[in-house]
Amino acid sequence: MRLQAVHSVLLNNNINRAELWRRRELLHSLALWAVWRPAFSDMSNNKNTSTRYTGTAKALHWILALALIGIFAFGLYMTSLPFSPARLKYFNWHKWAGMTILILSALRIIWRITHRPPALPEAVTRAMPAWQHIAHHGVHHLMYVLFFAIPLVGWAYSSAAGFPIVLFGVLPLPNLVGKSPELAEALKPWHGYLAYALAALVVLHIAAVVKHQLIDRDGLLARMLPGKA
Repeated sequence: MRLQAVHSVLLNNNINRAELWRRRELLHSLALWAVWRPAFSDMSNNKNTSTRYTGTAKALHWILALALIGIFAFGLYMTSLPFSPARLKYFNWHKWAGMTILILSALRIIWRITHRPPALPEAVTRAMPAWQHIAHHGVHHLMYVLFFAIPLVGWAYSSAAGFPIVLFGVLPLPNLVGKSPELAEALKPWHGYLAYALAALVVLHIAAVVKHQLIDRDGLLARMLPGKA
C-alpha cells in the first residue's frame, strides 16, 4: 500500500510538471506572437495602404532600368570591337556591371517580398481583358527570372572559360563551375540569347506603359514616378 501511495504521488508530480511545462511553452509562444505580430501586420498591410510604390522600390526600379539599358548597349559595342587590350578591359567592366546588377536585383526582390507592391487600381483591373492580365504578370515574372539568369550564366561562362571575376579589380569572386572549355562553349551563346530575350521583354513593358499613359490615360505610370509615395 505504501509503495502504491508513493507511486501515485510521483505520478501526480510528473503530471504536474508536464502540465507546468506545457503552460510555460504556451505562454512563451504567446509572448513571441505578441512581439512579432505588429511586424507581420505591417507587412500584410503594405499591399493596400498606398496606390504608389515606395521610394526605395522606385529608386531600385529606375536604377536597374538605366543599368540594364546601359549594359546591353555597352555589350553590343564591346562585342563589335576587334581583339585588343581595350576589348579585354571592356569585358571586365561588363562583368563588374553584371555583378552589380545581380546585387541590385537581389535587393529589389527582397524589398518586393518584404514590402508588397500596390495592387492595380480597380478601374484598371476592370478595363483590362484577361489576356492582358496574363501578359502583365507573365512579363514581370520572366523579367525577374532573367535579372538573375543573365548574370549567373555570364558568371558561369567566365568561370568555365578560366577567367575568374575580380570585382572592381579588388574582390575575387569564387568560380561557379570548374574550368571546362566544353561547358564554356555551350554557355557562351546563352548569355546573349537571354540578354536579347530580356531586351524584348523590356520593349513590351515600355509599350504597355505607353499604352496606359497615352491611350488608356489611366495614370498607371504615376505609381512609379518620383514623388510622394
